[in-house]
Amino acid sequence: MALGLTLAACGGDDAAKKAETRAETKGGSASSQTVTVVAATLQNLPRTVTASGTVSAWEEVPVGAETGGLTATAVYIDEGQYVRQGQPLVQLNDALLRAQLRQQQAAVQTAEANAARDEAALGRAQELKERGFLSQAALDTALANQRASAANVAAAQASLSETRTRLAQATIRAPVAGQVIRRSVTRGQIVGAGTELFRIVRDGRLELDAQVPETELALVRAGQTALISSDQVGEATGRVRIVTSEVDAATRLGTARISLTGGAFRPGMFARARIEVGAQPVVTVPTASVLYRENRAGVFVVGTGNTVRFQPVTVLSRTTDQTAVSGLTAGVRVVVAGAGFLGDGDRVTVAPAVAAAPVRSAAPAKSQDTGR
Repeated sequence: MALGLTLAACGGDDAAKKAETRAETKGGSASSQTVTVVAATLQNLPRTVTASGTVSAWEEVPVGAETGGLTATAVYIDEGQYVRQGQPLVQLNDALLRAQLRQQQAAVQTAEANAARDEAALGRAQELKERGFLSQAALDTALANQRASAANVAAAQASLSETRTRLAQATIRAPVAGQVIRRSVTRGQIVGAGTELFRIVRDGRLELDAQVPETELALVRAGQTALISSDQVGEATGRVRIVTSEVDAATRLGTARISLTGGAFRPGMFARARIEVGAQPVVTVPTASVLYRENRAGVFVVGTGNTVRFQPVTVLSRTTDQTAVSGLTAGVRVVVAGAGFLGDGDRVTVAPAVAAAPVRSAAPAKSQDTGR
């Protein structure tokens, strides 16, 4: 009986210890790894906003015909060429207009001759009326004829001016200087009024419609410099021209229009931009503390009771020692050494900060060697 009681007591103690071990393991308190901790700090660092978008023309000018129903007899410009303002682009058949011009010129000459005749007749009628040899009715008739002749001259001159304008419109000229990016007219084509014949990029200026997240849109301002890059044509410099005031409700992206300088970019190409927005206050952590879990960057934050949790962050910039992040509050403690072996809810032991060892001066050591 005594032997049985002794064995039962020993078995009870072992069972209690095993149950306690299982409870500790289940609660996560069994993991007490020693780690080093550093507080996240707020610093003013040069900030770069990364965006991407489509290259477009600063201003596209469509060129069309004002006079319709005429045949294109000559096309002087092709796509890709640069033109100056007023340079001829297309010549339309103006033979009929030139004939109408000569007819209108003759009509003006006839009207002017009739006006001169009626003007002289009015003068003679007034002189005869003063002498009493002409009635008032005859004088009124002469005055009416003179006024009608003057009106005919004005009408003929207006018709002549209209014909001259239509004749000038038969030569289609570039309204602005720039690069022709589209041509939709061929020789022999009957051109209708208002038909687009060319499309010109004004002054050849291009810009990138960079799509910027709404969280960073407030940092981008007009006048900031940017570096534009493309895998096909390389890099070019740029400057922010304007930031639109509207954010797309579906994508939560705003648009920053960046004027391009140099490069071989063309409208419609895809490009990336790195916009220098100046020094901005940003939270920084040691680069060694940033981990990637499920393709998301984050850090382990030490909370109450020395338990840790994984806090996702967005990496803004990175150096060998420091990483600027968003989504983290300055002052929180993040795990540096040992973070790669932790999981959410683990309890850790924070190692005390190690003071740097004092550096001994080399002068005393040299004097001792000399003494020897």
